[in-house]
Amino acid sequence: MDRELIAKRLAFIETCLRELRTNARLEVLETDLKEQRYVEHTLQLAIQAALDVASHVVSEDRLGEPRTNRELFELLARHQSLEVGLSKRLSAMAGFRNVLVHGYTDVDLGIVRDVVLNRLVDLDDFVSAVRSWPAPS
Repeated sequence: MDRELIAKRLAFIETCLRELRTNARLEVLETDLKEQRYVEHTLQLAIQAALDVASHVVSEDRLGEPRTNRELFELLARHQSLEVGLSKRLSAMAGFRNVLVHGYTDVDLGIVRDVVLNRLVDLDDFVSAVRSWPAPS
């Protein structure tokens, strides 16, 4: 497993989360297109980085062949690398990322706001979980 690559992706997730927490102006999300795009894109980048880490680990550790991005987190849970509840929340986050990437005009800004206010902790928990994994022998 490429620990350096994973460490860089985890740090990137943390940067995105910190920026969302400090810079996002959710009070103008519905009226400021630039703010909307900033928040959506930063969320997309953070979630994609988590998917990249999950994909790398699943591939390197040969945990299975996921058919979807959501299944990456399910495979990690199946192999005791992630807590099942966190896996389910991250799978939902992967689905949300698909809406951000492919939904364009169909993105519900209420959900975007809820994710920023209440679900960023799931990505924090993912970062902590990955960092707690033992180093390969």
